[in-house]
Amino acid sequence: MTAASPRIAPLDPASADPAVAATLASVKAKLGVVPNLFRTFARSPAALDGYLALSDALAGGRLSAGQREIVALSVGQANRCGYCLAAHTLIGKGTGLSEADIHAARTGTGADPHDTALAAFARRLTEQRGVVSDDELAAFRRAGFDDAVALEVVALVALNTLTNYTNHLAGTAVDFPPVPLEIAG
Repeated sequence: MTAASPRIAPLDPASADPAVAATLASVKAKLGVVPNLFRTFARSPAALDGYLALSDALAGGRLSAGQREIVALSVGQANRCGYCLAAHTLIGKGTGLSEADIHAARTGTGADPHDTALAAFARRLTEQRGVVSDDELAAFRRAGFDDAVALEVVALVALNTLTNYTNHLAGTAVDFPPVPLEIAG
């Protein structure tokens, strides 16, 4: 959901308290810009810091940047978050995902059995609120993933659900090249 005017306005970094301003400056140094999502999170320094800490921790996990984007795209589509789909389409391309890879992730599939298992597992976790069957977990394991990675995917689903729900609540204006919410055939 993107409203004409956000329901929760992004914080202007110039009016932020010094600690939040420093955090936003560090985001800008890393990304080159401060996306509206981060400026919205900045309304709650605890939410901003929590998001950044979990994101940084997961960046050091076992999944590659491209695999983390597959999860983000699968979750974003399941939660119908236009902001995150736009952001992760751009970021995914930067990690080397092709248009076909991005489309597949959004449909809960992949270019190969490994990516398919990852996207499908993330989507099932999202749609079923973490309750997956023994068969679904076994299929994920058969694709070559272990329990540590399964838990990493749960954490990524939580991280992406946090951003999806924040954007839904806030009506965050999309500041990435927009993508259609509906998936083209």
